[in-house]
Amino acid sequence: MDKKILAAAVVGAAAVVGATAISMNTRTTASNQDAALATAVASKERCFGVAKAGENECAAADGAHHCSNLAKRDNSGQEWKTVESGTCEKIGGKLEAFADAGTIAAEPAAPAEESAPHDHGSQGQK
Repeated sequence: MDKKILAAAVVGAAAVVGATAISMNTRTTASNQDAALATAVASKERCFGVAKAGENECAAADGAHHCSNLAKRDNSGQEWKTVESGTCEKIGGKLEAFADAGTIAAEPAAPAEESAPHDHGSQGQK
């Protein structure tokens, strides 16, 4: 009977060692994945002013919208895309949001003045 107890203890110990090894391997794999993700994220940057209309990532810097693919015009200084680190300014973008001429609505043109003034007070009087 002592042999059966000893065998059960050995099997139990082996199971614990195996589970611990699996757990440690899973944690190592997760750590490696986290490190790889951190490296991938670190090699990217937000680049403002390079997104085409409808091709932006996430919300506009000025809060005009809160979702991707909603940019209304090309190359807005409020819209961004993710690019490889170090390439943003090379492709004409900026690392910070910026105001540009298209962001502010243009003033409507004033109505054209008539070339000759009219004398409305003398109409129909003789």
